[in-house]
Amino acid sequence: MKAVRIHEFGGSEVLSIDEIPVPQPAPDEVLIKVHATSVNPVDWKIREGQRKEKFPAKLPLTLGWDVSGTIEDLGEKVSAFRKGDEVYGRPDPTKNGAYAEYIVVKANIISIKPASIGHTEAAAVPLAGLTAWQGLFDHGLLKAGQKVLIHAAAGGVGTYAVQFAKWKGAHVIGTASNANADFLKRLGVDEVIDYKMEDFEKVLSDVDLVLDTIGGETQLKSLNVLKAGGRIITTLMPEFITEAKAKNVHIIGFTAQSIPGQLTEIATLIDSGKVKPVIEKVLPFTSAKQAQTESEQGHTRGKIVLQVI
Repeated sequence: MKAVRIHEFGGSEVLSIDEIPVPQPAPDEVLIKVHATSVNPVDWKIREGQRKEKFPAKLPLTLGWDVSGTIEDLGEKVSAFRKGDEVYGRPDPTKNGAYAEYIVVKANIISIKPASIGHTEAAAVPLAGLTAWQGLFDHGLLKAGQKVLIHAAAGGVGTYAVQFAKWKGAHVIGTASNANADFLKRLGVDEVIDYKMEDFEKVLSDVDLVLDTIGGETQLKSLNVLKAGGRIITTLMPEFITEAKAKNVHIIGFTAQSIPGQLTEIATLIDSGKVKPVIEKVLPFTSAKQAQTESEQGHTRGKIVLQVI
């Protein structure tokens, strides 16, 4: 089978298209014929060697930690799925990913994909969707009627966070460029702040929850818009713990976990029309260099999907 792998850490030039054997599932694993995967910042951060401590993996490594496809084979201990089932999920970032024609994953980290969308759209959901869900609800404790600020609202995580927060009944504020303002309002954002023209720190107050995927100065300024007891949940390092304590707000960093029950809940929201994946473009998986380069530039609306079949 073909797989996009790295044999060393570095820039996009270290990505290579290799012919390797189709992996065989262990007793508790399934073999998935990959229809599509998608690009996430963790892909190129691992490629560059930025995540060696957090996600230790052996080289050569196949990248790509979103998958949508069909079950081709399964280990003898797997009873929850059958051959031919259409599934989606977020593979383990310490193991080979889905920039490939086949992938093996533990059966307990995947779920049946949303029925109303194809594999191309479903591949854009798992990692970003789980990140948004867990950030808002598991760590952010978001409730109806609360005020939430979502940074990079037009990005991969942001577009799901906006829709989940709106579904929950929150007042949704998003930072983005003016070019994305109308798009975000259609998606459900109540207030759009153009980060190029406005300083959100000066126009917002009494926010219950901030979802931060940017870090640095944005994370620091976010502390100033929260009400006492408010929360800032970041997908990056919580850099300003002392400052947060001084302001009586909580700052929590997290990495999304593969929780099939949440993937099932997200699929239900998609199938009911309350949530939809946002896809910037679809490329063949052999164009992973181009896709990662565009992802690194940080201006993608929604997700870049890599088509395998």
